[in-house]
This record gives sequence, structure tokens and C-alpha cells, in this order.
Amino acid sequence: MISQNRSIVRYALYAAVAGTFALAGTSAAQTAAPRLDDPTICAIFDAANTYDVETGNLAVAKGSSKVVRDFGAMLARDHGMVRQQGRDLAKSLGVTLTPPKNFALAKAHVAAMQSLRGLHGSAFDRAFLKHEVDFHNAVIDAVNQSLMPAIQNAEVKDLVTKVAPAFAAHRDAAQNLLDQQK
Repeated sequence: MISQNRSIVRYALYAAVAGTFALAGTSAAQTAAPRLDDPTICAIFDAANTYDVETGNLAVAKGSSKVVRDFGAMLARDHGMVRQQGRDLAKSLGVTLTPPKNFALAKAHVAAMQSLRGLHGSAFDRAFLKHEVDFHNAVIDAVNQSLMPAIQNAEVKDLVTKVAPAFAAHRDAAQNLLDQQK
């Protein structure tokens, strides 16, 4: 189930981003297709941070080791701060967060949380850490391949650029903790 959730998270992030682009080849379909715009990008950014706050809080509550609980607390704190920065910026720009229609990432998050809630002890710790590695990889890939090239507003681009190294640091920390679990 956990390996299936890894694929779901990666797919959902790509689907959330790719679903906003036209996949049809005709120029009429391309013109009518929704664009990946700054309000949608801000909503995806907000959701990714919200979901990691929630998984971090779950690790605080369910982690069997202090190191996993501490890592979860750090994720919740860091992503909560970044989420607030994004919301503050969106408010100052007069941007209303507009998630993609049929947001696959939301469904993937619900499935991942459900799966993690069903685990206990070291099985939870390993699955949580693996989820964090996969989730951060998927976010980094989506940011680099789809979101950054589509961002129009310089302030939004600056914020995403500024916090990108923290996403990589979180991924690396999760991988290091996971490696120690073996």
C-alpha cells in the first residue's frame, strides 16, 4: 500500500500541474484550455505546504522514535511558516488561491494519510520517512519542470526560489533518517 501511495503522490503532483495544460494538438483546444497561472500555482504551493504540515503533525503524534517525532515537528513548523509566507504574498498581490479542478494531489494526500494512520511503531516511521522523500522529490520535480517556468509574477517566483533549497534539505534529511532505520 505504501509503495502504491508513493506512485500516487508523484502522479498526483504531475497531474495537478499537467491537468492545467491542454494535451490536445489542435490550436482551438489549446486556446480553450486552462493555463497554469499564478493563482493556481500559489494554490498548489499552499496545498503542498499544508499537506506536509499535516503529515508532520501526524509524525509528531504517531512516531515511535524521538528522531521521527522531532523531524515531523520540524516539517510542520517549516512548512507552516512557508505556507504563511505564500498566503501573505498572495494577499498582498490580491491573488485568490485557485486550486486546479479535480485536484489529484488532494486525493493522493488523503490516501497517504489514511495509509500512514493505519501503521504503528517502526513500520510507521519507515513509511512516513519514505513518503517524505517521495513527496519532496515530486514537489521539487513539479517546481522545476512545470511551476517555475509558468510563474509570471516576480515576487511569487522569488518566494518559490527562496524556499526551494529547504524542500531539498527536507528530502535529504528524510532520506538520511530512513537510511538509519535499516
